[in-house]
Amino acid sequence: MINKSLITPYNTNFQTAPFSKLKNEDFLPAFKDSIESAKKEIDSITNNTEKPSFENTIEALDFSGEQLDRLGSIFFNLNSAETNETIQNIAQEVSPLLSEFSNDITLNEALFKRVKAVYDAKDDLDLTVEQQTLLDKKYKGFSRNGANLAEDKKQKLRDIDKQLSKLSLKFGENVLAETNKFEMLITDESDLSGLPEGTIEAAKQLAESKDKDGWMFTLDYPSYIPFLTYADNRELRKKLALEAGAKAFKGDALDNQENVLKIVKLRHERANLLGYKTHAHFVLEERMAETPENVTNFLNELLEKAKPAAEIEFEKLEAFAKERDNLDHLEKWDGAYYSEKLKQKLFSLDDELLKPYFKLENVINGAFIIANKLFDLNFEEINDIDKYHDDVLTYKVTDANGDLVAIFYADFFPRAGKRNGAWMTVYKPQYVKNGENSRPHISIVCNFTKPTKSKPSLLTFNEVTTLFHEFGHALHGMLANTTYPSLSGTSVYWDFVELPSQVLENWCYEKEALELFATHYETGEVIPMDLVEKIKESAAFHEGMQTLRQLSFGLLDMSWHGQDPSNISDVKAHEKEAFKKTTLYPEVEENCMSTAFSHIFQGGYSSGYYSYKWAEVLDADAFEYFKETGLFNKTIAQKFKDNVLSQGGTENPMTLYKRFRGQEPQPEALLRRAGLISK
Repeated sequence: MINKSLITPYNTNFQTAPFSKLKNEDFLPAFKDSIESAKKEIDSITNNTEKPSFENTIEALDFSGEQLDRLGSIFFNLNSAETNETIQNIAQEVSPLLSEFSNDITLNEALFKRVKAVYDAKDDLDLTVEQQTLLDKKYKGFSRNGANLAEDKKQKLRDIDKQLSKLSLKFGENVLAETNKFEMLITDESDLSGLPEGTIEAAKQLAESKDKDGWMFTLDYPSYIPFLTYADNRELRKKLALEAGAKAFKGDALDNQENVLKIVKLRHERANLLGYKTHAHFVLEERMAETPENVTNFLNELLEKAKPAAEIEFEKLEAFAKERDNLDHLEKWDGAYYSEKLKQKLFSLDDELLKPYFKLENVINGAFIIANKLFDLNFEEINDIDKYHDDVLTYKVTDANGDLVAIFYADFFPRAGKRNGAWMTVYKPQYVKNGENSRPHISIVCNFTKPTKSKPSLLTFNEVTTLFHEFGHALHGMLANTTYPSLSGTSVYWDFVELPSQVLENWCYEKEALELFATHYETGEVIPMDLVEKIKESAAFHEGMQTLRQLSFGLLDMSWHGQDPSNISDVKAHEKEAFKKTTLYPEVEENCMSTAFSHIFQGGYSSGYYSYKWAEVLDADAFEYFKETGLFNKTIAQKFKDNVLSQGGTENPMTLYKRFRGQEPQPEALLRRAGLISK
């Protein structure tokens, strides 16, 4: 018996996901039923006896499978934010089914024949720009996924895709299991020296929750980052850092080395099968960067500017550590600790000084106020829709006229079934159908320190920018205003998707914005302006080293995907070679980045990690425009909304950007902001 809650239009407020009615055992039969329903929708398109047209083929195809898409978004979001062994096992069963179904569509000759007929006649059709984009996307969806292949090669493609879907899931499960497995219990109070009071209290609470005496630290970021940043005990910092760096690199059942090699070789084989030189060539054809050569040149140009600055910063940090603690040389577990101490010395700025001004509830409200001042959005907390966990907050978002813009979910605290990091996701996309503008359901997920018995959740400044980053993605989803679901919201080129998120971070550094929400959680005092000035002064602190770190990840990504990986047999040796130009700290042989690099081996960033830096160029240039005209200038905000946030993937992103900015982005804006060139 299939649970109808999963496969029919949801009879809930705003048609939101009916989490309370979902049972794990219902998912597999619901997926099978939804796949069958979607197949029937495809059959009705291919069996249509009328001449192929944009409406009966391309449009019909884009609106098909809605039931399956919504089910998939609910299930896979739960697999990231509220998973368990049962859900993970279902994911291993479901992923090949979905991969097979996806291939059933892209390798369906009758369907492709109809799509190609419309595509070949496109010059004679009176299509809007959005319709032209959709037609191009649908045609490429087939041609880039094997529609023109011979039958035996199509079968080969199916086999590769099945293997890849399983390997990617396994990679992520191993990383999550490794993160959850490690616990460091401290029983000697002297080992807590240097740690902030809130971190100590959270560690005590965690130990108590596991019936242990002492203070417990884990690899979850709210536990791991403060320990590496503040703990005076160098040996314990080393223990924690080595454990984090060795995730899925221990030669045991959770080791990912074999998974990495299999994934990159299968991706390369898949690209070759489709007529591309490498996986990166395949991916970048649909990106602003266009080619691996452009990406590599971009990364190396930034490297040339950043490396001298990074080396000077590193030398100064090492000299500071020697002068302060007679340390011979810096190791990776020393970096955050001494950087924080040097930052305090240079700017008298300590994250612990800032945290009382960044109570989580106030920061959320600040993001809402800024969204209101820029885009006339109103956020009202509501409690009449289902949640998948009690921690989740739910909001109704409306415009100046009181009309519904979006439903917004926010999930802020770590727990055992939730992966590390922060992300934005979509439970339901925006689209226009039968004259109705169906509004989106958007979620952001983070891992911030939970409130303790004596303190609310107080954010580090880095966590404040993380919240604004994910909220920027959320605005991109919420303000979507396109006709077709596959072009809506964040459905844009991956090297464009980070622009809305990264540009919003800039408001966190501005006095005018901070005064709106940065108030002391006990006294209500607005953050002192000398602290605001110090935040701004310190914004470019160690920017060279930070840039080098990001570039190293981008270069590692391209080294795995921009060449033939057939002869790579040693993951660690390959990684060392890729990192050669960006290395500052001594190598740690028992650590490996690749085996836990979820962005490129589990997420969608393969051949795309460079896009964070690419989008920084866009966001620095875009924010200069706001700065020139006023932080809350409604005219510029409207231009950003009309040409970027609402447009999704309806046009080439450079066209959209130039329409907003009036020019192509200038890399100098980023270099100026980073202090790597003079203003």
